[in-house]
Amino acid sequence: MILIIGLGNPGKEFEHTPHNLGFAVLNSFQEQNSFSDWQEKKKMLSLLSEGEMAGQEIVLAKPQTFMNKSGKAVKALLNFYKLKPKDLWVVHDDLDLDLGEMKISQAKGSAGHKGVQSIIDETKTNDFVRFRLGVSLFEEIKDLEKFVLKRFSEEEQESAEEIIGRVVVALEVSINSGLEQAMNDFN
Repeated sequence: MILIIGLGNPGKEFEHTPHNLGFAVLNSFQEQNSFSDWQEKKKMLSLLSEGEMAGQEIVLAKPQTFMNKSGKAVKALLNFYKLKPKDLWVVHDDLDLDLGEMKISQAKGSAGHKGVQSIIDETKTNDFVRFRLGVSLFEEIKDLEKFVLKRFSEEEQESAEEIIGRVVVALEVSINSGLEQAMNDFN
């Protein structure tokens, strides 16, 4: 089983913002691969969708704890499904990459991402896979929190949708052909 977490903040006001790219990727993946409808699981602090690909069960999860507390939901999900962190894939925004870029990595530090740091703190490990989506806009960011919660402009939204599509394909390649193949193809 693979548990794929999309990081974001619950609520309509956070849609189409850099911080919610993880949710957007999972929404697109769920729809394109005919996974189950999203269901709220309060015990696991998440919205879940399930499906099967390449002969293995896949669980998609969107934590409803807000970004900085994502680790609480991830820990609850790992415990419920009796999974190890190596079975965990996290999709999230990344200010170290330009808007439209992506990188797949494993066993790395949080690089200041509070959602990822929350997961590391709660699980006591960084040994999980990350699908990092660039959100940097080639400008000096004076107020980080304001930047990641600001809605994309039309032009930025187009770039965001392109990267969402690429990450969906990267997830599919990772599931069907393995992470190494996806890293070779997309990094």
